Amino acid sequence: MKNFLRLFTAVLMVAGVTTVSTAADNSKKEAAAIKAATNWLQLVDNGKYVKSWEEAATIFKKAVSKEKWEKAMVQVRKPLGDLISRKVKSATFTTSLPGVPDGQYVVIQFETVFANKKSAVETITPMLDKDGNWHVSGYFIR
Repeated sequence: MKNFLRLFTAVLMVAGVTTVSTAADNSKKEAAAIKAATNWLQLVDNGKYVKSWEEAATIFKKAVSKEKWEKAMVQVRKPLGDLISRKVKSATFTTSLPGVPDGQYVVIQFETVFANKKSAVETITPMLDKDGNWHVSGYFIR
């Protein structure tokens, strides 16, 4: 019985270390994705919609043409006005999302204030792309 308890305790300790290691690894991925998302959002904030499309993930560019993206941003984002503030509300690493291939994604929500919209939530989803860098694969404002 003592040997079983020692083995069981050892298994729990290994599982705990693996969980901590995975959590730390996910935190690093989340931090890198937040940085990529923030840089990308600066392009959108500055009206550089074509450049934001060019910097987006491959999957994003396959889903929407450069022209449609620019038109959508002019219609939806531009009327919100200048950015007043933006802070991270949440960031969650995942390997599976509906409607897209499995991969490494971070779903980030920002609490955002624009000149013409005092309370918005921006959901942005960077993914680890084929080039080994984080690129935005989705963007939504509510």
